[in-house]
Amino acid sequence: MSLRQHVRYVTARDGTRLAWAEAGTGPVVVKAANWMTHLEYEWSSPVWKHWLQFFSTNFRFVRFDERGCGMSDWTPGAPLTLDQWASDLELVVDAARPAEPVTLLGISQGAATCIQYALQHPERVARLILYGGYAHGAFKRDVPDAAVAHRAMVDLVRVAWARDNPTFRQVFTSRFIPGGTHEQLEWYNDLCLKTTTGEIAASLLEARGHMDIAASLADVRVPTLVLHARNDQVVPVSEGRFLASHIPGAEFVELDSRNHVLLEPEPAWARFQEAVLNFARPGTGSGAGVFATLSPRERDVLQLMTAGLSNTEIAERLQISDKTVRNHASNVFDKLGVWSRAQAIVFARDRGFGG
Repeated sequence: MSLRQHVRYVTARDGTRLAWAEAGTGPVVVKAANWMTHLEYEWSSPVWKHWLQFFSTNFRFVRFDERGCGMSDWTPGAPLTLDQWASDLELVVDAARPAEPVTLLGISQGAATCIQYALQHPERVARLILYGGYAHGAFKRDVPDAAVAHRAMVDLVRVAWARDNPTFRQVFTSRFIPGGTHEQLEWYNDLCLKTTTGEIAASLLEARGHMDIAASLADVRVPTLVLHARNDQVVPVSEGRFLASHIPGAEFVELDSRNHVLLEPEPAWARFQEAVLNFARPGTGSGAGVFATLSPRERDVLQLMTAGLSNTEIAERLQISDKTVRNHASNVFDKLGVWSRAQAIVFARDRGFGG
């Protein structure tokens, strides 16, 4: 990565030192802390590098390691609560000294932190970008066995985190990137040991399970983009839909992926970038990235779709069956992150697809 990051420290009121970093120039995007980060270790990682490259290329990108993790103090200090996480985010935003209201990026648990901050300081927030987020922690969801499974995971983290045999960590981390390569899974396994202890990890996991910000969503008054992987193995897509349907005016993009952390080669990553740029920097997201993921035949189908042809007419033009046209159309919808033919046509025409 040609960009450089600069790591600094800021001290919370309880004496906990938080490590934060910035890279790039442009409008300020501040990422709230999320599960298991390490500012230096993830900078050139096979899992997060493309995320950092994208945001640092298009924005002045600020992020930090949460208390108890990474380069921040491993002694959490104050109780692990949503208010404390929002207070730490406020501390980092203040340290970055942005000249204008910032865009907040909340990934997973970081989404609730960003929402809480925006409720407390609406004048300092330009917009919210929430990916893989949730309003209800696992203990608060109306999902059969969700609380039992989460409790079991907390207990296993506490007792098996640092064992020499990485089998448990593999089971735990593979949920985040089930589509990952061996190298990516190994990196994530190593991240666990480099970023915190099992006891702290268990405390963080338990605190996340009890979190519930659902009752406050209707009070959010800043533009919000919610993105979620359709088959996310860590946070169900129903939580993303809940956020989008309860935050006034929020836009929702459902991504065709099962990874909680989107990986660079998958079409969902291109769709994520396009959606973020169109939302946070209108006019810079041309759509070329997401359209490039379409196969030649899928491009043909989309082109004829936007010209107003029916499936039968497309089949006749391309000399393929109606069923094949429907299959190609379904793939196009998945890659563009839309639900219907009408949405695909609007998406393509708005971005000048096919001239």
